[in-house]
Amino acid sequence: MQLIPHQDSPRYIRLHPSDNVGVVVNDQGVAAGGQFDDGLTAIEGIPQSHKVALVDIAEGGEVVRYGEVIGYALKSIAAGSWVTEQVLRMPEPPLLDNLPKATLKAAPGEPLEGYTFEGFRNPDGSVGTRNILGVTTTVQCVVGVLDHVVERVRKEVLPKYPNVDDVVALSHSYGCGVAINALDAVVPIRTLYNISRNPNLGGQALVISLGCEKLQASQLMDGDVLTNGMDEEDWLFRLQDSGTGFTGMVEQIMGMIEERLKVLDLRRRETVPASELVVGMQCGGSDAFSGITANPALGVAADLLVRAGATVMFSENTEVRDGIHLLTPRAATVEVADALIREMDWYDRYLARGMADRSANTTPGNKKGGLNNIVEKAMGSIAKSGNSPIAGVVAPGERIRGKGLWFCATPASDFICGTLQLAAGMNLHIFTTGRGTPYGLSMVPVIKVATRTQLAERWPDLIDVDAGQIVSGRMTLEEMGWHIFQLYLDVASGRKQTCAEHLRLHNDLVLFNPAPVT
Repeated sequence: MQLIPHQDSPRYIRLHPSDNVGVVVNDQGVAAGGQFDDGLTAIEGIPQSHKVALVDIAEGGEVVRYGEVIGYALKSIAAGSWVTEQVLRMPEPPLLDNLPKATLKAAPGEPLEGYTFEGFRNPDGSVGTRNILGVTTTVQCVVGVLDHVVERVRKEVLPKYPNVDDVVALSHSYGCGVAINALDAVVPIRTLYNISRNPNLGGQALVISLGCEKLQASQLMDGDVLTNGMDEEDWLFRLQDSGTGFTGMVEQIMGMIEERLKVLDLRRRETVPASELVVGMQCGGSDAFSGITANPALGVAADLLVRAGATVMFSENTEVRDGIHLLTPRAATVEVADALIREMDWYDRYLARGMADRSANTTPGNKKGGLNNIVEKAMGSIAKSGNSPIAGVVAPGERIRGKGLWFCATPASDFICGTLQLAAGMNLHIFTTGRGTPYGLSMVPVIKVATRTQLAERWPDLIDVDAGQIVSGRMTLEEMGWHIFQLYLDVASGRKQTCAEHLRLHNDLVLFNPAPVT
């Protein structure tokens, strides 16, 4: 990364020697006539995080950032010009045929030994970073009753069980009015199945059902160790079977919840190796600094997690698609590369059914933050994956069964991605943002990382990490990566609470349902 210096003069960042555009760093942007230290003069005003042409680019010429072509000039672009979406034609996505597979054999990093955190061991061998009771629902119809119950439990019952962190309703909008036997219905069903088994929920099964819905409780619990041989009436409450009215329903559900709180309250944290971490990485409200500061810092931390024997996942299909040619060589095996290609192909066809493509991903906020198109956004997004070999691929709603760096196939929607990463088994979440978001999840701690110091200073009680320190020179990329790695251990141990946890900022679970709704 080349940073044109001096805080008080026009500055830009050039990430790769072949880049012919740079990203403006100055808080207030650069005014027309502003001169950079290398002699380049801004022809027009250019906002912070937007691109300046470093050389003359001919009509039809390549516009290069990250060492990759992010567009073609629709007209000639003079050096010093503001490079906007309007002057670029977006490249076609890489073809999925004949991609290199498992050709990049990176030397394994030195193992990181002796790193630990304080976690909750579960009967299935997983480890939780929090001790939470999750109440599963089969259908949206029961949510009103359950929300009422949970509110009362938190006020009246939970204080008696100080070793339990929370009670959460695993509410969603699925369960009825859906084509339950359609081919793609497997995605939301297995997502709910695996969310109930998230390591932070402690294995205490409780399902609230209406009774007449298409998604039956047996599909979420059938033959599973969560029920531990219990009869159905011990882990399932059907509202339609209750003859006691609303008040009776509430009292019965509260009683079932309290029995489980008694069990969870006996659990204690114990020292476990860092290899028990399962970290989900995501970005939202991204800007052009995402691929310069926060996401590369997560990449450094991801490599450290892999060296410590942990599991770390990156996601967001549309934000990987344009970088697939950079990822398949890093696959640990040809089979992993084929799985990456298979997920990209499935998602291409999914978008095509809706007469859309991956360009629908980029938001107005992304563009205001200097990201011209999905190609540029994807190059910054995959920086989260670091440099480790990709050990495996998990399809939407499935659970990871291994260590190392994994690709968890998800849409890029913040809420759907987070929900699917919960199903994959994450016990800790990290989220980078350039524009800002109060995003949070009730089941796992969410660490939020600002790409720019300005955002961290404006939202000091919403942001946990200021990755903008990389640009200002207060921390190197490697130092920031180590800082985040240590923060993982502290948050996982309960020694530190994230801003979203402290404020109880939690988004709803949002299921990915590619099947028809009836």
